[in-house]
Order: sequence, then structure tokens, then C-alpha cells
Amino acid sequence: MRNTFYITTPIYYVNDVPHIGHAYTTVAADVLARHYRQQGYDVFFLTGVDEHGQKVQQAAAKAGIDPQIYCDNMVPRFQDVWKQLNISNDAFIRTTDPQHKEIVKQYLNDLHENQLIYSADYTGWYCTFDERFWTEKDVVEGLCPDCKRPVERLSEKNYFFKMGQYRDKLERYIVQHANPPDPYIAPQSRCNEVLGFLRNPLEDLSISRPKSRLSWGIELPFDPEYVTYVWFDALVNYISALQYLTPDSKNDPSGSFERYWSPQRSGPPGVEDHTIIHLVGKDILTTHAVYWSTMLMALNIPLPTTIFAHGWWTVNGEKMSKSRGNVVDPHRMAKEFGTDAFRYFLMREVPFGQDGDFSEEALANRINSELSDGLGNLVSRTLAMIEKYCDGKIPESHENAPTLDESTVTASLGENIALAKDHIEQLRFSRALEAIWESLQSCDRYIEKNAPWKLAKNVADRPTVYRVLYNVVRSLECVLPYIYAFMPETGYEMARQLGLNPKIEQKQFMIEKLRPGTLITKDKPLFPRIEPPRTQGEPRVTDQPSVQPTALTPTESTPAPQPAQPTPAAVPQITIEDFQKIQLKTATVLAAERVPRSDKLLKLQVDLGTEQRQIVAGSGKRYEPEALEGRRIVIVANLKPAKLMGIESQGMVLAAGDKGVEGLVTLMEEVPPGTKVK
Repeated sequence: MRNTFYITTPIYYVNDVPHIGHAYTTVAADVLARHYRQQGYDVFFLTGVDEHGQKVQQAAAKAGIDPQIYCDNMVPRFQDVWKQLNISNDAFIRTTDPQHKEIVKQYLNDLHENQLIYSADYTGWYCTFDERFWTEKDVVEGLCPDCKRPVERLSEKNYFFKMGQYRDKLERYIVQHANPPDPYIAPQSRCNEVLGFLRNPLEDLSISRPKSRLSWGIELPFDPEYVTYVWFDALVNYISALQYLTPDSKNDPSGSFERYWSPQRSGPPGVEDHTIIHLVGKDILTTHAVYWSTMLMALNIPLPTTIFAHGWWTVNGEKMSKSRGNVVDPHRMAKEFGTDAFRYFLMREVPFGQDGDFSEEALANRINSELSDGLGNLVSRTLAMIEKYCDGKIPESHENAPTLDESTVTASLGENIALAKDHIEQLRFSRALEAIWESLQSCDRYIEKNAPWKLAKNVADRPTVYRVLYNVVRSLECVLPYIYAFMPETGYEMARQLGLNPKIEQKQFMIEKLRPGTLITKDKPLFPRIEPPRTQGEPRVTDQPSVQPTALTPTESTPAPQPAQPTPAAVPQITIEDFQKIQLKTATVLAAERVPRSDKLLKLQVDLGTEQRQIVAGSGKRYEPEALEGRRIVIVANLKPAKLMGIESQGMVLAAGDKGVEGLVTLMEEVPPGTKVK
């Protein structure tokens, strides 16, 4: 039997609009699932929706439809977002599934027959939104301590689970399993929070609602006048899914359950490693750490390996809420900024477990600085040099050719891959990405130190050029599985362009071993630069920044023009007739090289469809020549030719930047060279 890894998200309430919090948990679970598949584990990844309860019943009544129809209409919202975010879940559970309802009834019967469920009259404060009772000491000024909504006083007969008798046992278990690598409650602050909760007497849990008040739920098997409390119903999903949603559950439900629900980490040599992780938001930690744990104890079912509670997201420093109109739509973020870019931001921006703040500006900055300028530029320039110096084929390793700082790059690669693996498995996602990016930056420094574009001019140095490029591609090959876990589309596309023939087999990312002589496929940049929005929610167009011509001066010593004062009167206005005199056209960069004695100027050979031109551009501080080759740019085509540093320039390249070039104006689509820009 293979090692198993069972990862779950909470099941999301169908009344919620899928937002950044849902996406955060689910993307994190997906990263873990993809990583463990790469490690050879038998992975089962579960997510789904919670469909019962008073809020659904009320919403359906308001809409004038049956609750089941209401749920059927709402569920696709989550499924569509998970598809957009490239979530690789193995199953999607609905608590209205007939099989789930029968399993919930089975466990209720087991507890009832073992006298762990009893009936009693109860008076308490009830929160409709959270669908739970609160004691007198919990309620402050008539408000629910969780959601801060008004509570109402209810007196009714209900059924109770003897949760209180498991308090001491649960506390001991948490203390005994409080340390890495496999803490039961994580991070440590959440573990302390639960232990603090358990220092007080633990009351029994009401696990029913009378049908006279709530009819939309799973009927109690021992009293048809009651339905099951939504949290008892919802939590059972983690074990019910294993009995009917795994590939082999139809033939052997009990065997399928045992296959994944056998918690054992870091066992002795030769013993399988089985891991069960529940990812939840910190607002539902108590229900999982206390309710769920005691339910499992009462059912004599082993506890999961880890319950990890992450933090909340604010938006531009404010709490996210429908009333504020600042709920972050993950579907829109993925569509506008790119699925992989959004996934990367969620895992990179804040340590998993802590609260974080979201802004589109922060997302755009991460894309530009780390994805476009970092990963994307490294891949692009490497492929461009292989095309130029190696006939578009992976070069031989030339192990005897000397290169500078090679041992540093090799040591850094091995160390950072080991760190990334450990960080992912300890749910330190941002630190895992830091380790991966350190390897990418080492490759950049290695390229700059050896300067293949200089060495290539001497035939005797060509083996060193091949050695440098081989080592960089080898480094990219090694980090690919980790990039794929976070950004699956990017990992796949990198492997394709590097000639590694990627494919997905049973949800596992497979690439061929790097072989010299393999043809590469240089394609469009992985992450075009984008313009950060000026205000949250402001419409923006990917890869089309506000533009200004690159300042090209006759000599490097000519002073740069001073920026205009920020007053409207200082901005000269032109007529449409003036603008129509400027002829903007698309062009493809065929070749690029530095202008001697200048660190700013690049000499470009560009294709305009019907002709080729030479243009001198002032973007040498921002780009290496190889990074521009193949780019689709925009030029001023009817500018009078001029000589810069003694080299004729037949046009001007459009670029963005206030003080220096921050990015070139490029095109998202495959527009033919020479097309007019309007």
C-alpha cells in the first residue's frame, strides 16, 4: 500500500458568495494535493458545500422555491470558481447527497444506542445566522459573540450529544500532540486558543432542531419530529465522503474509508505514512477542534493528523463585507490578473495562518516584480539565448568548461529545494515560495556573472556559454514540480517551452528528463507586466500601461528632461489632428544588442511586416537584449531618423515609466507586424 494523503477544505455554505476567503483555503489545499501527488502519495482531495440549515430554508422561502431547487441553483457558483482557479479536487460533496444523509443517520443511531445522545428541555440565546445556542455569559448586549447579530431567547426540547464528558481526554490529546512536525491544532496560537477554551467547563452540544422551527435538514433516525443540527451534519462529511466518493468506494466502502482514514505520521521504517489534514478558517476552529474531535472520540474513530486554522483577509485595511461592497470575487481576480498570478499572490503575500490584507495594487506589484521581472524574465532570456547561441536546442553540459559561481548555484539549488519541500509540508507556503525564488535569483546572478552574450563572441568560449545555459535549464527543471504545485498552468507551460514534453497522468505532473539536443519552443512571455490600478476596483487593461515614448537623446551626457509640475495647466493639449500625425505600428523584435559605451541604449532590429528597421531604444537598464528578442512592441513609425551615439535610429519604441523605463508597451494578442495602433 502506498502512503496516503487526505486533504479537506471546509464545506462552504451555499448562501455565501464565493470570495477570497473560500479561494484562500481551497488554493492552499490544492497546493498540498499537487505537492503530495508529486511525492508519490495516494492523494484524496475533498471540498464541497453545506446545504442544510435555517438560512437556506429562509432564503428559499423568500425566493418562493423548494430548498433543494434553491441549493441546486447555488452550488454551480462554487464549482465554476474552482474550475477557474484550476482546483484539482478528487471529489465534491453535497450534504444533500442521499448517501451522506444515510451515513449521518447511521452515526446518530450509533451514538444514541450507546446512550451518548439524550433529550432535555433547554432555554438559551439562539443566533439564527450561526445556527447555534449561546449561554448567558457568552452573549454581550444581546449580540452573538461571533457574528455580532442580535440573538433571540428560545425555550424548547432538543437532543444533546454528551460532549462535555470528553473535555479532559481532548485536552490531554491536544497537549500531547502540540509540537511539530505534526501538531494536532495549528498554528501554535490557535492551539493555545483551543486549550484556553477547554479550561472552562465544556457543555453538552445540542444536535437537533425541532421541525416546527426548522424542517430543512436530515431527519433524526430516532425521532422524526426533529432534524439534525447543521454542524453535526456538516462535519460528518469528512468521513462520509470516503465511504461513497472515492474511486473504489462503490465496491468496498469500509475498505475505502480505512485506506485514507488511518492517521499515522513519521512511523518506523517500512510502515506507511498516512496524513489527514483539515484546513479551516479561524472562525470555525472551535467547531472543528472541539465539536468534531469529541464526535470522533465518541464514535471510536481516530482523530485526523492536523486541523490548521488560517487567518482572515481584509481589503485595503477594511473588514470585507457585502454592505461595504468590498467582497473580493476570486473569479474576477483570476480572469483579470490571471489564475496562476492570483494563486501565487494568495500563497505568497502573508504567512499561512496569519491575517492578511488584499489590494489589487499589491497583487499587480507581485506580478510585475516577482512573476514578470523574476520568473518570466529568467525563462524568456534563457530561451532567447538558447535560440541565438545553441540553434534552439538544449546544449551539452560541457562539464569541463569553467563557469563562475557554479558551485554556489548548485548548492543553493539543492538547499532551496529541500527547504521548499519542508516548508510546503509544514504549510509555510510563503516561505516555500521564497526558497524557490532564491534559486531563480541565483540563476539570474549566475547569468549576469558569466555574461554569455559576451562569451559568445569568442568561439573558444562557446563551451562555457553552453555550460551556463545548461546549468540554468537544469535548475529550472529541478524547481518545476514546486512551481507546478502553486501555479499549474505556468509549470506546464515552462516545461513545454523547455522541451520537457509535459503531461498529466492521474493528476500527476510528468516531465521528461532534460536531454541535450532537445528542441525548445520559445513562446509568449509567461507573465506580461501590468499597470497597477490607481484605486481599488478601477478598471485596468492587462499589458497595456499608460505610455510615453522612451526618451532617446543624442548623447548619454545630455541631461534628462525634468518632469512637469503636477498642475493641469502645465499639461499641453493637442488636437485630434495633431495626434493623427503620429503613426503607431506594431513590430516584432528580431535581434537586440547593447550599444557600446552605453548602459542605457539598445540597438534593435525590428520587423514591420513589409520592411525591417533599426531602432535605438533607451531601455538597456531595464532589459537584457535577449529578453526583448521575439517581443511584440509598439513603435512610432514616422519619426524622422536620428543618430544616437553615432547609430541611426529609424523610429521610437513606446515604453512606460516616470523617471526611467519600467516596461515596454507590448501586445497581448498575435497581431501581425506592421499593424496600425489606433
